Amino acid sequence: MKKILMAALMMGATLSTQAQSNWFENVKFSGYGMVQYQASDQDQKESNGFNLRLARLALEGRAHKDFYWKTQMQINGNAFDTKADGKKNNMTIRLVDLFGEWQKYEFFKVKAGQFKRPFTFENPMHPITQGFMSYSQNVSKLAGFADRTGEHASNGRDIGVQIQGDFLKNAEGRNLLHYQIGAFNGEGINTGDADNRKDIIGGAWVMPIKGLRIGAFGWTGSRAGVGEKNRYAISGEYAANDWTFRTEYIHSQGWNAAQTSDKADGIYALCIAPIQKNKMHVKARYDLYREAKEWGQSKTMYEIGADYLFTKNLQINVEYARVNDRTIANPDKHNYNMVDVELDFRF
Repeated sequence: MKKILMAALMMGATLSTQAQSNWFENVKFSGYGMVQYQASDQDQKESNGFNLRLARLALEGRAHKDFYWKTQMQINGNAFDTKADGKKNNMTIRLVDLFGEWQKYEFFKVKAGQFKRPFTFENPMHPITQGFMSYSQNVSKLAGFADRTGEHASNGRDIGVQIQGDFLKNAEGRNLLHYQIGAFNGEGINTGDADNRKDIIGGAWVMPIKGLRIGAFGWTGSRAGVGEKNRYAISGEYAANDWTFRTEYIHSQGWNAAQTSDKADGIYALCIAPIQKNKMHVKARYDLYREAKEWGQSKTMYEIGADYLFTKNLQINVEYARVNDRTIANPDKHNYNMVDVELDFRF
């Protein structure tokens, strides 16, 4: 582990030093970490402990004025966790991003490689600025984090090619429309196409006033061994003056990995409000996911929390969640509580 981190740091330092003497421009080495304590009183599954939620190291820059590139590694998991058989779980280290994007025109950009799928507002958001202890359940299950199709965890990413752009400027010079569409393997990160069929994913949104986005997304494709998947999302967000309101509904048609349900859906709605602008916030989120698009298969999380920014690169987050999980067989055990505390930093 130490050797890998040292190698990454040396690589970043070397490239940054040499950036001015070769064809790369503005090479930047950056990263962030998220340290977590989480506790749950779920019946017969009580738990509490510290966890290294996430660490990432990234290099990015420009090959020339019109071409942007980025590569990013992820480290997560707890080396001291043990499985039921007593064996230790090792930390996972994997490549999450590796792409280049031609950016000559604002209204027409072309990206190729491994990167975020163009589906929902929340999926491409930074894990820290997303605002809560995890991405919403519907995004996690239906955008490729811990996907219901059984695809390996991919942080909402896939391998493919995408076009996107912004256009129709108003009198203030602000674009009013955005579009994005791409073709992907449909298997997640670091994996080839197993069925030779491509997932087509896209979306568009309007920005009628500053800070407001209203959008819709579509996804059609397949996964080897599971079959077709067809999804859509309807999204809305207002983010201005350090306030954030966001909600997204996602519907999915297509079998899950266990072949028990061919439909699922979910919705979340959240608010992040400043107590002291750019320094301290309170927040709340309603987060519902239905694995079989039935109330008897629903899991709902009612969350409240707060964060405090010591600096722009260091913050602490505290969150409480009341969980109602109707997938638990015993109705007397549907409800339980969770507490999450995180220390997040960037460099």
